[in-house]
Amino acid sequence: MVKPTQVTNNIRALRGELTQAELARQLGVTRQTIIAIEQGKYSPTLELAFRLARVLGAPLDEVFQYPEE
Repeated sequence: MVKPTQVTNNIRALRGELTQAELARQLGVTRQTIIAIEQGKYSPTLELAFRLARVLGAPLDEVFQYPEE
């Protein structure tokens, strides 16, 4: 059986002193959306993923990772 893979992220570490509420405000989403993404319960759209990376000042592949097979 193939084990399902999940995209992981480093948002919590990368946002540093930036609160979830501040990050959400800058992105135009709710704090609950940021919480769900950080916890891996929600995968953002590609557009939101790029915006997150831009706000966090990190390359997309540093913010999100997809495990190797």
